Amino acid sequence: MRRRPRVIIVGAGLAGTATAIRLLQFAREPLEIVLLERRHDYRYAGVAYHRDGNPWDHVFNIQAGRMSAFREDVNDFVRWANHEADRSGWSAPWSDFTFVESGPAPRRIYHDYLTDRIAEARLEAYPDVELVEIDGEAVSLDISGDHAEVSIRQSPSDGDADGVMPTRTLTADHVILATGMELKEPAFATEVLDHDAFIRHPYSTDGVRRLLAIPAGASVVIVGTVLSAYDSVALLLRQGHTGTVHLVSKSGTRPRTYPEHHEHGVVRLPAPTTLFEPYQDRTEFLARVQAEWEAACDAVTTEHPDIDRLIVTERVAKAWEPYLPRVIEQIPTGELRQLLQEFSTQIASLRVGAVLYTTSIVEHAMESGQGSVEFVVGRIDKVAPATSGQLDVVVVTEDATRVIRADFVVCNFGREFDYTHVDSPLWMDLLAKKLVTPHERTGRGIEISSSGTPLRPSGEPIEMLSAIGVMREGDEIVRNGRTGAFAFNLAAIKNHSIVVAAHVVERLELDRDGRAALHRSLTADEATHDEFEQAVAVEVKRLAARSRAARERLDAQLVGLLRSGRRIPAATAEQDSRLIRVAVNRAAVRRLTDISVTPRQLRRQLGIANDEEAGYS
Repeated sequence: MRRRPRVIIVGAGLAGTATAIRLLQFAREPLEIVLLERRHDYRYAGVAYHRDGNPWDHVFNIQAGRMSAFREDVNDFVRWANHEADRSGWSAPWSDFTFVESGPAPRRIYHDYLTDRIAEARLEAYPDVELVEIDGEAVSLDISGDHAEVSIRQSPSDGDADGVMPTRTLTADHVILATGMELKEPAFATEVLDHDAFIRHPYSTDGVRRLLAIPAGASVVIVGTVLSAYDSVALLLRQGHTGTVHLVSKSGTRPRTYPEHHEHGVVRLPAPTTLFEPYQDRTEFLARVQAEWEAACDAVTTEHPDIDRLIVTERVAKAWEPYLPRVIEQIPTGELRQLLQEFSTQIASLRVGAVLYTTSIVEHAMESGQGSVEFVVGRIDKVAPATSGQLDVVVVTEDATRVIRADFVVCNFGREFDYTHVDSPLWMDLLAKKLVTPHERTGRGIEISSSGTPLRPSGEPIEMLSAIGVMREGDEIVRNGRTGAFAFNLAAIKNHSIVVAAHVVERLELDRDGRAALHRSLTADEATHDEFEQAVAVEVKRLAARSRAARERLDAQLVGLLRSGRRIPAATAEQDSRLIRVAVNRAAVRRLTDISVTPRQLRRQLGIANDEEAGYS
């Protein structure tokens, strides 16, 4: 009897959970999905959303209506929060709050939302499609013939009397890397990493506890001025903090505040054609960027007077995404890396803002004249111990060097995007075995194929591996023009999860000969056939369906279409209906992940807008 295929997902945060949900929905044949997480409290949440790292005052930076785990069901999160969520343990004002698409929502409830949605997917999966949860850390991976072997270090509770953690090995037919963000140790703080006044991880359970314990009159320095830093200072202010808070940032970037009734939208703009010209030097290129940017912003303001001026830059940044890969082709690798390093924070601020709930209290404290929050533009050179348990923060500004003495320093210093510097045992193992390759053009993340498959240094895809999330940043930049945080945010992860899950199911359902036949059979004009188009429309709805009954009904409808269609590409002796079905599925996945439109526009475009209230069931 053939063994049921097994897929191991390494990491059960947002990316891993989203992919597990899609695998549970997409799989039609027996499948074991192992969801591996090294920290039990991060399961179905990750560092960004776990309950203990997010007090009730931490809200999403974007509107609640953009937090659905399903791109094709834009209101799912708001619907859940208003009608399904168990609010018995919620704090005021959220316990009686009515959530709206354009309004705020606390981050910590996303943990409950994802937990509920994966439970639903588990319940509605096809027979013998099973989710298995394992606690432990993947420390190495080997490819052996037709399977992969993952070595897993068990959780601390499984250790022996001497604290030695046992290791086990699991075999798998496919492994999905969803390890999330890797922290970058701040070189300026090496002397104080263990100091009682230095809070390195403000989203950790310990970090939140220490933030909440800061005395109201204490002087505080917060490293960073964008969204995570605003979370920290807003939390202090809502706790009644009266001492001086210094927000320090090299770029001087501050998050924009979304208008009260902001909705995500897409405008069409002409290509910035001068940016397609050969790259000469940095100064000349930046001058061209500025001229094209100002012209594009003026065009949006003039041609779309209904668009709030606060979000004009967001509209332009989104409109430029299809053109950026061609622009990036003109920039030498070394220059591209330097530009990304210098401007990544500013780019992110152009593309994403924050809700009024977070920014208003911080901006008021800056502008009140009381001096409770001071904005400092400069590079932090060093944080060193001072007298009486305080810390000295040395800031190099444009004009001088300034020393700020603080009772506490909160470090919102970012992530490690260069995977050659990541100290994770798994990533060091993958690099050493040449199973992954650092992204050459950007130095961010790893080299990835269009289906999410990691590439060896030779360019050979590792067919048994997939990657989802932050390690795809460089690829998203050069392939899709998604820069800044939008290279790995929730919107990108939604699409990654669809593409990867569909690819994995396809790979497991087809043997090697079948995949070769499929590669030879697909033609560029397949979508011209009426029957093919009808089949794709049904497959889109099947992929979006959340209940098994709906998928079974659509499955039967699709089989009927494939059997009756006469103009669908004909099967040869090497092809069967399964190969044609894969072609239909690939076309449906491309349409379901179309980033040129908003999720609401996508629903109308795919013909599923009328299913909104029914939730596809």
